[in-house]
Amino acid sequence: MYKKAIVPLDGSVVAEGIIPFILEIAGPLDMEVVLLRVVVPIPPSVIEGSRHVEVEDPEKRRIEAEAYLAPIVAELRAKGVRAATQVRRGEPTAEILAGAKEAGADLIAMTTHGRSGLGRLLFGSVAEAVLRHSEIPVFLMRQTEAQVSARAAWEAVR
Repeated sequence: MYKKAIVPLDGSVVAEGIIPFILEIAGPLDMEVVLLRVVVPIPPSVIEGSRHVEVEDPEKRRIEAEAYLAPIVAELRAKGVRAATQVRRGEPTAEILAGAKEAGADLIAMTTHGRSGLGRLLFGSVAEAVLRHSEIPVFLMRQTEAQVSARAAWEAVR
């Protein structure tokens, strides 16, 4: 059975939709969970009509990514799940696959935004690319903004 899962999170509520599922299976399976945040490099930009060039601060973005993951990993640990975090920098698909390999994961669990047709063509699908290129099993959970909103509303009234 699966002993270590890597869970890529992109900062969206859709991506975080996998967390309740992970909480349900991690304990009974005695599975360790590694939350992964990939920081995508931002190319320098020039403001038109000036000599000012904006350059990203990679260290600041890494710290922000760690701060984003901290409360989620704390929630998992509070519920008895062995959990860790990993922040990587680069192209999401390649970094998810590399992160899984580096962590020794035997499962990648993530959501897909549920785009199809033109939306998938324009924005691509990280989940689809991970599924196609992964050497380990990938569990995909389809989540849309509407599903996430409905779940949040239901939990608010419970």
